[in-house]
Amino acid sequence: MDERMFYPAIFQPEEEGGFSIIFPDVKGCITQGEDMNDGYEMAFDALGNMLSYLEESGKEIPNPSEPQKIHLDEGQFLVVIEFNMLEYKKKNDSRAVKKTLTIPSWLNEVAIRQNINFSQVLQEALMARVKQ
Repeated sequence: MDERMFYPAIFQPEEEGGFSIIFPDVKGCITQGEDMNDGYEMAFDALGNMLSYLEESGKEIPNPSEPQKIHLDEGQFLVVIEFNMLEYKKKNDSRAVKKTLTIPSWLNEVAIRQNINFSQVLQEALMARVKQ
């Protein structure tokens, strides 16, 4: 899931100000915001957290509904949240993972003598090779 998806979010204005926000396609994905900007950011974060959790748990990630098919109650309005899992992970998941690899002994010795950072070189090479 590394392409853009557009999830409809229902914004419900609250009497005390701000908004409650729910995603009809993503069960349990609920948040709130103090104003539209805050609401959008909170909605994006809540969606990213929930979809990441589903992916890591091996659960199915729901497809977004077509906005025109969402039923709204009086006062509610729809905001479509653009989401891209790869971009979300780049910004929010920088956990390091240990990888075991093999290289020729002579190359290891030369790289150590030249104080080459193996992790950095591997990361740079992978970034250059992966499709983003």
